[in-house]
Amino acid sequence: MNLHSFLLMRHELMLTGIALLILFIEIFFNEKRNHAIIPICISLFFINTVIGFLLPSHSGTLFGGMYKTGELQILMKNVLNVGVLIVLIQSVKWLKSVENIGKTNEFFIILFSALIGMNFMISSGDFLMFYLGLELATIPMAALAAYERSKNKSAEAGVKLILSAALSSGIMLYGVSMIYGMTGSIYFDDISTAFTGSYGLNALALIFFFAGMAFKISLVPFHLWTADVYEGAPINITSFLSVISKGAAVFILSIILFNVFRSVIVMWQDLIYITAAITMTVGNLFAIRQTNIKRFLAFSSIAQAGFILLGMISGNQIGMTAIIYFVLIYIFSNLGAFGVATAISNATGKETIPEYNGLYKTNPKLSLTMMLSLFSLAGIPPVAGFFGKFFLFTAAASQGFYWLVFIAVVNATISLYYYLLVVKAMFINHNDEPIAYFKSDFYTRLGLLICLVGMFVIGFASNIYEFIFHVVSKI
Repeated sequence: MNLHSFLLMRHELMLTGIALLILFIEIFFNEKRNHAIIPICISLFFINTVIGFLLPSHSGTLFGGMYKTGELQILMKNVLNVGVLIVLIQSVKWLKSVENIGKTNEFFIILFSALIGMNFMISSGDFLMFYLGLELATIPMAALAAYERSKNKSAEAGVKLILSAALSSGIMLYGVSMIYGMTGSIYFDDISTAFTGSYGLNALALIFFFAGMAFKISLVPFHLWTADVYEGAPINITSFLSVISKGAAVFILSIILFNVFRSVIVMWQDLIYITAAITMTVGNLFAIRQTNIKRFLAFSSIAQAGFILLGMISGNQIGMTAIIYFVLIYIFSNLGAFGVATAISNATGKETIPEYNGLYKTNPKLSLTMMLSLFSLAGIPPVAGFFGKFFLFTAAASQGFYWLVFIAVVNATISLYYYLLVVKAMFINHNDEPIAYFKSDFYTRLGLLICLVGMFVIGFASNIYEFIFHVVSKI
């Protein structure tokens, strides 16, 4: 292995270097000056994100085919980097709070470790590398969920996440073991040719593997941990779990289904059909009942995962393009909503929807930002969420899944109703004591501005979708 081939792992190497540099920098900062590490870490990750887009893409494999990279994998990693950068920007005020003094560096190191695992998972060429990347991402995420150790809910969230992750990993590994038993290999290329289309043990193996991944994406009926973990974790961590971890899991599941299990596409299309319909419906119906904003957005993210399956079920390049495009839009839309919720939580400690009553009178800019973010999640033009859902519906309809598209349209209407409940609370509901006016810090405003720009630019810049399709078509 020469230096050139080793640099195929540039995303992982740069993140590892940043994590090690943070450890080195900590030596020169005492606890009183600990907050000075924050802009340094964000700057380093910003440079990492820019380099990821600027450096030319190279295809290749490492470790005998365990690690594979190409334009598609690099694109997915860059998309995740954009989301993580926004999360970091929105977390500055929270990291500067009194309870986080002395452990700021831990946040960055743990979060970057989780991202490294996601990158390895996306570039996996066999199930061993896939599993190693998955666990490297999951264990730090459990630590992040339990980041506020002094709060029982945060500790509970960490325990629930690690237990559900262990269960899902066991289920998935059982399916992988059956795949290995039938094909004699754990390499994706070998499995794609040896995995036959006969029903029986093959179907059982696929179901177990899909069920394990469904835990990670919060698909019904494997979603029960989601709302409790999202509510208990710090709101900045919740946004990371909702967007980044889910995006990485969706990316790798799409790659495995499209490339590894292509020969049994009819089998997993039936599985996704049922799962998508149930996930969209249950997620939307339960979101209506929520009053806590984090639980509300948790069930919203479950419903959005159901919509993503519409692109997955197509099993073609249009579907893969729609998935990547939608996840990119979802990053800006969901982080926009979480950004407003984070700003309010940091300033007032309020996290319930009734407490948002009359918010527009005192904080009109935050109210408008939340409204546009929710409209994007609902798929209302002219924000980008409309275009994202349109391409997902088109991908499913192109393969003749008209009834599933109809179910999705009905659920999109239901989602509009509960998103409007939050808008109604902010703009219409009367409140004698609304949340008092407060001015967000520079980093919070910057994060929300990036989300707003992304929600409009991505929808109208058709060359973004064309670029993604161009990359996907090279598979």
